[in-house]
Order: sequence, then C-alpha cells, then structure tokens
Amino acid sequence: MKTLAPMSSGNMRGFTMVEALVALVVLAVGMLGIAGLYVTTLRSGSSAIYRMQAINLATDMADRIRSNRDANLNYNNAPLDNNCFGTAAVDCTPQQMAESDLFLWNTQLAQILPSGTGTVVVVGASAPYTYTITLTWFEQGSDTTAAGTAQTYTLQMQI
Repeated sequence: MKTLAPMSSGNMRGFTMVEALVALVVLAVGMLGIAGLYVTTLRSGSSAIYRMQAINLATDMADRIRSNRDANLNYNNAPLDNNCFGTAAVDCTPQQMAESDLFLWNTQLAQILPSGTGTVVVVGASAPYTYTITLTWFEQGSDTTAAGTAQTYTLQMQI
C-alpha cells in the first residue's frame, strides 16, 4: 500500500490566491485604459463627422451664391421662405432667391449640426464681392459645460 508523503513547499505547484488577485488587478487596469481609449475614439469620430458636414454645408452655400451671381449684397439680408424652390416652375428675383437660399441653408444647419447656425457676410461696393460664410455648432465634450463646446468653420470666397 502506498502512503502519501507530506508535501514540502518546494514541491507545490500552481498559483496562490495573492498572485491571481494581482494578475486580475493588472488586467482590470489595462481594460480600463482600453475603454477610455474607445470613448475618446468615438468622440473624435463624431467630431470629424460634424466638421465634414460643416464643410459640405459651407460649400453648398458657396455653390448657391455662385449660381445666383446677380444677388450680390442681398445675401446680407435676413432669410425668408419665398417658396423659390420645388418641382414646379418658380419666378423669383435674385433677391428673393438669396433670401430663400439663406432660409433653406439655415434650416439644413439646424437639422444636421447640433445647435447649428450660419451667417453670410458680403463685402464690396462692386465686383469682386467677398463672401464670408461662417458656421457655428456645439459639440459635447468631457471637459465642457452641458451646452457643449462651440465649434466654428469659416469659408471665404470672392466672386
């Protein structure tokens, strides 16, 4: 019959409870770092999307201005819904078209960008006119107030 020999400390194999807990703490700290990096990546991704949309909206307004060259200083006016758009034929003056363009553009800004607003400032007594298109929106951030951080994109062109 075999008898079990007492085990000496040199023959023990495996991990102690302390070693397992230390490994678990190291793994948890690493996972927290990865989670923080993931949140930062998501925030940066949404910020990049908003910037891309702001650029697209600014160039959209620039294209509207280029297609309505007779309006010139009328882009300084307040936006109005003149019904200068749609599938049916419309008869609008360049001033009405400029006001309608501003109205539609501001509507798009409010829908696409968070708290998005925009302005167009036209400077010049005669051609070439200088147009400054400015968009402002608010993005949420970890170190900001509840309203978010104001972001601005400005496009300047001459026609």
